[in-house]
Amino acid sequence: MMREPLRTPCPHKPPCPPAQAPDRYRAHVLAAHPEQGWSLLCNGVIAFDDLGALLPEGAALVPARLAA
Repeated sequence: MMREPLRTPCPHKPPCPPAQAPDRYRAHVLAAHPEQGWSLLCNGVIAFDDLGALLPEGAALVPARLAA
């Protein structure tokens, strides 16, 4: 089941990078769960401590060190 992307615009100045941008991890953290190893970013990305991610449309990004 795919989640709906966040529909509210980013309130930050300058705005956070979109989820599809290469610098997606620079977005502000909305909810941090370091004990579980993940954070929800303003752009809807769920970022994991190993640098993997789930994008709002449901795509998964593998950590860079595993992709090489």
